[in-house]
Amino acid sequence: MMYLSKKCSIMNEILPFRHLSDEEVIKRVLSGENHLYENIMRKYNQRLYRISMSIVNDSEESEDIIQTSYIKAYEHLSDFQFKSDFSTWLIKILINESLLRLRKRQSVQQITKQESESASTIESPLQKLINKEIISTLEKAIAQLPEKYRIVFIMREIENMSTREIMACLNISKSNVKVRLNRARVMLRNLLTEFYKTKDIYNFDQPRCDSVVKNVLTSILSIK
Repeated sequence: MMYLSKKCSIMNEILPFRHLSDEEVIKRVLSGENHLYENIMRKYNQRLYRISMSIVNDSEESEDIIQTSYIKAYEHLSDFQFKSDFSTWLIKILINESLLRLRKRQSVQQITKQESESASTIESPLQKLINKEIISTLEKAIAQLPEKYRIVFIMREIENMSTREIMACLNISKSNVKVRLNRARVMLRNLLTEFYKTKDIYNFDQPRCDSVVKNVLTSILSIK
């Protein structure tokens, strides 16, 4: 069996200065050590990819969104006041960018989208379960969830984010987080069995991780 390259999270283990906190890294980046921004990217690439995929459901677009989000975050690093977790601030930027891309796509391709949705209803979810591998089936099932349930499911069940983090990122109440998560679980239960490996869902493999890091570093090092 062939395996993908080592994940970005593994690469993070061999990064220099990996012992530094987000706050320490940001302060040093603001002081001129721009290369340390790589630590931030290696740390959060997988999480950002999964969250963006839960919104736009397009691998290439998600990769582009991640790069744009990192650059926007870098350009406004001096505005971050450390009053909340840096990851929450970064994820909010990513969510806003993902939603913006989604709205643009929907406005330009509304007719195509409707045709695609009509076609997708022809294939039974049970047929997918029989004919596809479990991970592929799970990703497709997640993609069928309404956006507000899908993103909460990805954040909590796949990324293991806390309820507090989800509340902060989505600006919703604790009860709303619980309701959306429970409804997502019920919807998925109708399509899937209980076994799935979260580490394989929307996997952001090493070559793509390297590509994002390279592109973002090239951009931010040119910013004066």
